[in-house]
Amino acid sequence: MSSPVIVITGASGGVGRGIALCCGRAGWTVWIAARREAEGTAVAQEVDREGGQGRFVVCDASDRASIEASVAEVVARDGRLDGFVHNATSGLSPQPVRLADVSVAALRDHAGVSVRGSFLAAQAAYPHLVESHGSLLLLTSEAGFEGKVRLAPYAAVKAAQRGMVRALAREWGPAGVRVNAIAPLAGSPAMDKALAADPELGPRVFGRNPLGRVGDAVEDIGTTVRFLLSQEARYVTGHTIPVDGGSCAVS
Repeated sequence: MSSPVIVITGASGGVGRGIALCCGRAGWTVWIAARREAEGTAVAQEVDREGGQGRFVVCDASDRASIEASVAEVVARDGRLDGFVHNATSGLSPQPVRLADVSVAALRDHAGVSVRGSFLAAQAAYPHLVESHGSLLLLTSEAGFEGKVRLAPYAAVKAAQRGMVRALAREWGPAGVRVNAIAPLAGSPAMDKALAADPELGPRVFGRNPLGRVGDAVEDIGTTVRFLLSQEARYVTGHTIPVDGGSCAVS
């Protein structure tokens, strides 16, 4: 069997980049679907150096035409789609804000990327995942389990993604398509911004983490995603798995 072909939205940096590099190390074909062409192309080249096949496609995860065009380009070039990872998130995600100060425009931006983007990705990828008996994976957050102080919009859309995972796993299971999510805690530019914006965040995060560190985007987060996309996880669906060093103890 040929190596898997996967798409990762928002993979021009941060956690998405780590996932891309990890899958590249396994020899996979990895499409970086992002708005920033220069950064996305650079990550695709890194995937090449790791032993995979890196590709870049321009993609706005909140826009139906853009998502559909991206998936069409992947299938036209590589003839298949084995996994779709929706990693993109709103640029407002790490910004702490009181609920009273959240504008409708800001809420729309959160929902557009995380919720609308998940729906659009699922709809565009589904027929191709049926053909490959592939997998959809969403990146959510521990905020979607337990909420976060001054991150109400972010917590709301991340909780919505978890509900979508459970529903689609039941709907798509008979077609052989698996749907899962992970809730990662990893070092990234977004994490750095969040820590800088909220001096109380660091003690809250690290004070309750049994392993005492944030995860590595490649070695900790990427390996979990690669497992969930692979046939080694062929009996795992409908779950949101915290990959956070034990910070959010849920069951």
